[in-house]
Amino acid sequence: MSQIAPETTALDELDSSHQLTASDRCDSCGAQAYIRVAIGSSELFFCAHHGKKYQEKLAAVASDWHDESARLLQDHRS
Repeated sequence: MSQIAPETTALDELDSSHQLTASDRCDSCGAQAYIRVAIGSSELFFCAHHGKKYQEKLAAVASDWHDESARLLQDHRS
């Protein structure tokens, strides 16, 4: 399996119209999700903290990885 690169995935190409919003919540803690992971026909959503925490384990089974956590830095610079 090829290495999953944050922010550049097949999921981005297939569904570029869906940017994560405040209504997308982390499946671990309920915080705003910035990472969407596709595993088979399912999706998991994670905040930046939990996405980074589980990235190594999820990379082995994920078919797509969509990471918008860089938006956290952009939001604070405004």
